[in-house]
Amino acid sequence: MFASPPRPRPRPARRRRGPLLPTLAILAGIAIVVVILSHVWTEALWFDQLGYLRVLWTEWGTRAVLFVAGFAVMAVAVAGSLRFAYHARPVYAPSTPEQTSLDQYREAIEPLRRLVMLVGPVLLGLFAGGAAAQRWDTVQLAMHAQRVGTTDPQFHLDLGFYMFTLPLLRFTVSFLMAVVILSGIGALATHYLYGGLRLGPAAKGNRTTRAARVHLSVLAALLLVLIAASYWLDRYSLLMKNSAGQKFAGATFTDVHAVMPSKAILTVAALVVAAAFVYSAVTGNWRLPGIGVALMLLSAIVVGGIYPAIVQRFQVQPNQQDAEKEYIQRNIDSTRQAYGLTDVKTSEYPAKVTAEAGALRSDAETTNSIRLLDPQLVSPSFKQLQQIRGFYDFPQTLSVDRYTVNGQSRDTVIAVRELDLAGLSDSQKNWVNNTTVYTHGYGVVAAYGNTRGANGQPAFWEGGIPSSGDIGPYEPRIYFGETSPPYSIVGGPDGSAGWEFDYPDDTGGSGSLNTRFPTQTVSAGPSIGNLWNKIMYAIKFGDEQILFSNRVTPQSQILYDRNPRDRVAKVAPYLELDGRVYPAVIDGRVKWIIDGYTTSDQYPYSASQSLSDATTDSVTQTSSNVQALQPKTVNYIRNSVKATVDAYDGSVDLYTWDTQDPVLKAWSKVFPTSIKPISDISGALMSHIRYPEDLFKVQRTLLAKYHVTDAGQFFSGNDFWANPLDPTTTTEKVDQPPYYLTLQMPDQKQANFSLMSTFIPAGSTAREVLTGYLAADAEAGNVAGKPSPDYGTLRLLTLPRDSTVPGPGQANSAFTADATVSNELNILGRGDSSVLRGNLLTLPVGGGLLYVQPVYVQASSGTTFPLLQRVLVSFGNKIGFAETLDEALNQVFGGDSGAQAGDAGSGGTPSPSPSPSGTPSPAPSGTSTPTTSPTPAPSGSSTGGDASARADLQSALQAASQAMKDGQAALAANDFAAYGAAQSRLDAAIQAAIDAQARLGS
Repeated sequence: MFASPPRPRPRPARRRRGPLLPTLAILAGIAIVVVILSHVWTEALWFDQLGYLRVLWTEWGTRAVLFVAGFAVMAVAVAGSLRFAYHARPVYAPSTPEQTSLDQYREAIEPLRRLVMLVGPVLLGLFAGGAAAQRWDTVQLAMHAQRVGTTDPQFHLDLGFYMFTLPLLRFTVSFLMAVVILSGIGALATHYLYGGLRLGPAAKGNRTTRAARVHLSVLAALLLVLIAASYWLDRYSLLMKNSAGQKFAGATFTDVHAVMPSKAILTVAALVVAAAFVYSAVTGNWRLPGIGVALMLLSAIVVGGIYPAIVQRFQVQPNQQDAEKEYIQRNIDSTRQAYGLTDVKTSEYPAKVTAEAGALRSDAETTNSIRLLDPQLVSPSFKQLQQIRGFYDFPQTLSVDRYTVNGQSRDTVIAVRELDLAGLSDSQKNWVNNTTVYTHGYGVVAAYGNTRGANGQPAFWEGGIPSSGDIGPYEPRIYFGETSPPYSIVGGPDGSAGWEFDYPDDTGGSGSLNTRFPTQTVSAGPSIGNLWNKIMYAIKFGDEQILFSNRVTPQSQILYDRNPRDRVAKVAPYLELDGRVYPAVIDGRVKWIIDGYTTSDQYPYSASQSLSDATTDSVTQTSSNVQALQPKTVNYIRNSVKATVDAYDGSVDLYTWDTQDPVLKAWSKVFPTSIKPISDISGALMSHIRYPEDLFKVQRTLLAKYHVTDAGQFFSGNDFWANPLDPTTTTEKVDQPPYYLTLQMPDQKQANFSLMSTFIPAGSTAREVLTGYLAADAEAGNVAGKPSPDYGTLRLLTLPRDSTVPGPGQANSAFTADATVSNELNILGRGDSSVLRGNLLTLPVGGGLLYVQPVYVQASSGTTFPLLQRVLVSFGNKIGFAETLDEALNQVFGGDSGAQAGDAGSGGTPSPSPSPSGTPSPAPSGTSTPTTSPTPAPSGSSTGGDASARADLQSALQAASQAMKDGQAALAANDFAAYGAAQSRLDAAIQAAIDAQARLGS
């Protein structure tokens, strides 16, 4: 009669979780720990081997402490705020529609509440700790702050406060504000969710519990105190202001007379409102702090925004030049001080534009040293003539240095013959060869900069394998270089011959000589001889061969992080490094020399400058081994450190260079044993130290505006300059790079190794004439521990404002437009050859400005490398074009320049002397020089003469093309006799083509 009750369903059996997932999780955790351990262990070994272990521990230790502190402050504050808000919730929430709707959220979050209150603060703490750890350098600089000895013009505080202390104060205030804000957000959400804070209309007057009121009031008071501190610090930060639309850097008239007082007023207002919140916590009256917040916001709008705008509009703008004069002068003085421009020797230079015979007689030393070898173009020539084997290589852009050769200082283009594993054939590429056989490059190659060898080749004075030349004996093996393999394992048992390929040799039967790096006596890398280190490095490089190869012996060392710039960057993380690393042979060892900069962005009233923008030029855009500085904005820079890396054993030495730099002094306190004094620099090293390019680029960028030292003239901006674009680059518009040259400035008694650049008027519509010429004394001398007193002296020649001296772009256009030059360049570039125009150099000689540009020719296909064939010269409106610089100078200067160029006697027959506008140029004595002027027509009909001339021209061009091909083939086979014969045929064919072209033109 009655239905039986339903039988209860059996509960499904609970599935037991298998061991697979936990096991995988544990294994993944172990793997992560092991990888981290391998990184830490191998880094410690690397730093310890170099003697810079304290640098690593100091940086990592500071980061660790800051991470823990940042994590603890953020996590504890947020967790404490959440926990307090939860535990202070009312036991019985009021029965209102608002609370009823919140019940479902409370029920939904309750199962996850503990997790949220734990994970949320931990995640925020991790982010905060990471942010704090990134500021390790700010903290260390503040802890070791130095006095600069100069005060700012507004608050009269030592500049050390701005450069070292202020950044830490600002970071601390910002960090604490983030902590308080996030804690407040968590408190608000928790109080609202659990009934401590009621916002609905049913709550009426009693909207908070006492605990919630006290909690939120204290957090608000803390936030307002921090806002007050931020307002107060803003007053000092105004001195580093650099707005996009502002004519100058630093605090303006409006900032000083309106913004700074408003910041002080807002500071007081914030503190008063903070006190009102404390009062509210005690009394429960929210009206007073509410009114205070409203008034403070109103004050921020009126006092902080409207009032300064009124002052700017009605007091400053009608009289801006006079009102801002004092502050512009502050900017000028501070910028010149911050960038090392206070001692620029400026002189007027009324440059001539008329070439006169004998004009270079007083500039004989400069003329003789004019560099013809373009280090950016001749790398293929070095490769073809000095590479020896395919696995050797030279950098894309070579370096310019000076060496004493036969008792005479000579500008030199130098490069290291480095190892490049990409040059190995596929059959040669395996772990044994890549890691233990091909481990190093071999030797340096050097050529004279001011002359050429046979047939336009570089005139090498050091090269070959084994190395021979005038440098003298030195260790040629290059284990550390810019293209060294990622890692190599070197060394072997005592008495073993070794298996490292040393260099090719035809005297033995194997065709090569092997070597063994003497790890028993020389330390070049961490030991990898024990099992633990093998395991750590196998994990680091992901290569199990390290564990099982019998070439990894107890005597083995592992070499990695071998790029000189990378090595210096690791041991000196506080330095910005120059974009160019250059080699020098010093005391029998090849050393890489790197310039290091200390910077700051907190120098009052100094103009800010992007390092990347200032140092980008045509070389950095096209070269793989020369790079611009990092995209970092600074307003202070010093070349404070000279660093060297030994190419044989990888040892890194840091030397103090600017002994007065306060930033370096601070870092020397942080790392007291890592930087050697300047007195430790040997005379041999001193002789190869040069003025750094990137610092010079930054300085020339600033001098384009800050050569103007009068505030009124600076305000008008009518005398601002610009760096000229490189006219030899057609792919994109980039600045012309500075060039190292040996030259004598007008106020110098002798020529010095210098770094130079030019200026043209600023503005997109300005004509490109020269307005200034800047040169830095780049030679440090050769006295141990004592740089030359003239080193780093900046000399600026200012040309008259009505100057007609052409700029680099105009000079290049004149070369291109000249009929004779264009005709011969077209002839040189016809057939299977191409013409490359080298760097356009500018020299202040002969009372004016001389332009010199080498012209190279290379085959368009097959084995291609450039050979110096012609030289272009211009002075004023005169143009010379010849096989040698000496001949071209004589063409320009009335047949006798008065001085002898470095390539005198190295060329062949003179080339035609071009001249603009059809005006003949004087020819060198004893030569017959065709010009662009009309010549009598040959006898016979013009049609018959033209046909004959065309036939002769075609025949000459074919002969020139064949001579080029024969010459390139002869060079590829190292048959220099055949190459010389081909070059002679080429010269004769070119001359025949020119004669035929002249007959056609007539």
